[in-house]
Amino acid sequence: MLIRDAKPSDADHLVRFINMAADDLPLHFWKKSVGPDGDPMALGRERAARETGNFSYRNAWLAEVDGQVAACLLGYPAALEPEPIEPDTQPLFVPLIELENLAPGAWYLNVLATYPQYRGKGLGSALLAKAEEVTRHMGRTTISLIAEDTHQDALRLYRAKGFTEIARRPVVKEDWQVDAREWILFTKPI
Repeated sequence: MLIRDAKPSDADHLVRFINMAADDLPLHFWKKSVGPDGDPMALGRERAARETGNFSYRNAWLAEVDGQVAACLLGYPAALEPEPIEPDTQPLFVPLIELENLAPGAWYLNVLATYPQYRGKGLGSALLAKAEEVTRHMGRTTISLIAEDTHQDALRLYRAKGFTEIARRPVVKEDWQVDAREWILFTKPI
């Protein structure tokens, strides 16, 4: 296994991992952004390939197995102070922002995802170790992440690696089709 920095040419993988980690919520948002005639995955790839922004390839690392991309870690430093929730924020995102605001100054692990055929091979553990390394390098002392209550394998992994549940918020679904009922904030001091 090799863990490497993501590149702009990895945008297609990044979009799939970003979408996988949040049960199609990004795709749902991208569809609304581009309208009925647009290509939501193209918008996602454009966002992943850009130089700046939270979902930029610059904030991502990929794990490869036998030269094939197998898993992804994407994260970035959270704001040092809780950020206000703007009145026009889509209700779908309000619980996520509320939870993010409970861990100001953390290094926020936004995406940890593995392609199905590579699961159970230690890639998630290796990428969590990478997250700790990145957190220290950034001068942060805590990692935070938000998981869905239905991602049982991920929840077991986070707890096994020392993450502690801090808070929960109900999932606001609107027209997003998802089984999850709650978002769960976890943190781990480094």
